[in-house]
Amino acid sequence: MAEYRISIIDNHPLLLEGMAALVRRKPGLALSAMGSTVGHIRSIAADHRPDAMILDFNMPGDAFRALLEVLSGWPAMKVLVFTASTDTNLAIALLDAGVSGFVLKSSSTDELCTAIDAIRRDEVFISPSFAARIIGALKHKPVNTRPAPMPNFSAREHQIVRLLSSGKRNREIASALSLSERTVKGYMTLLMQKLHARNRLEAVIAVQGLSQAAALRGDIENDTLSGPFG
Repeated sequence: MAEYRISIIDNHPLLLEGMAALVRRKPGLALSAMGSTVGHIRSIAADHRPDAMILDFNMPGDAFRALLEVLSGWPAMKVLVFTASTDTNLAIALLDAGVSGFVLKSSSTDELCTAIDAIRRDEVFISPSFAARIIGALKHKPVNTRPAPMPNFSAREHQIVRLLSSGKRNREIASALSLSERTVKGYMTLLMQKLHARNRLEAVIAVQGLSQAAALRGDIENDTLSGPFG
């Protein structure tokens, strides 16, 4: 398997060197480039075309605009935000914009490695300690007033939706429901098709919107989409 090329951008020299050392010693990864400014976000994307970029969003300059340019210009490139910020609105905005992960700097080295492995598999990763807060913030986002049809979920799909919305990953969902991880991945594919979602975050947002809209119409009863949304 070809090495997965990663670029790192952070304006804290010690942390930048620490992450670079981590990438260098992790099998299957290669350090593509390093940077320390918002300008490096664009230039590294253009000059090095890494498979993934790990960056701290809290740098002087318009990092959000630079990030949008990268996501638009190089859609195959994964972006993992590695930051000390616990602003849920910012996290949701970044995830909605298309970043593949949001990891807090208070996380362990193992968690950062897990996040890298997840985005390499085209999955979205959010620090588990922060995921519940993001889900909570999504609950309070305004609901589109346009009526939305409720997809026809099976009983098993309802179970998976609840676990997904609580921040569980495929392996954890499989364990909770005594299924194989491969089976859960199959269900996830079907759920995303029904919800017209491109990734896990969009699926959670879509379910949240459907749940609230249906509740406003009064057509959710008892067990339909309770749990995290009830």
